[in-house]
Amino acid sequence: MSRTRLLDREVGKALSALSAAAKNGLGDPALAELVVIRASQINHCAFCLDMHLAIARKHGVSERQLGLLSAWEEAGDDVFDARERAALALTEAVTVPTGGASQGAFVPDEVYEEAAGHFDDVRLAHLIALIVAINNWNRVMVGRRIEPGGYTP
Repeated sequence: MSRTRLLDREVGKALSALSAAAKNGLGDPALAELVVIRASQINHCAFCLDMHLAIARKHGVSERQLGLLSAWEEAGDDVFDARERAALALTEAVTVPTGGASQGAFVPDEVYEEAAGHFDDVRLAHLIALIVAINNWNRVMVGRRIEPGGYTP
């Protein structure tokens, strides 16, 4: 199977800068990792999953949350609180846009409003930027067929 490991240095720096700024602005490293892991699950990015699972554990995300993340909607409120659920719903809505131009929006209003109820404008903007950043990374890594195991903490 043919693959390219090449990632332009400037592109990598730009993607890394976006990710870092979004995470810093969100101000919650554990939540940031839940968000990037959920997007990476949806996008089937094994490299990013491997990397961010390790980072999440360093930030104290519980094994219970990591194990139930793919089924967060069915997990109890004792696993994911309302703020985490709002962030995860927004992650899914931004990662897999639904609807169309005729419906006026790709992210359902109720999903956006729920997130806006848990995050101020600045943190919400950073949350959306983080979701966009990890989706970019997922596509770069999946597109190049980068396998897990190359991340060293």
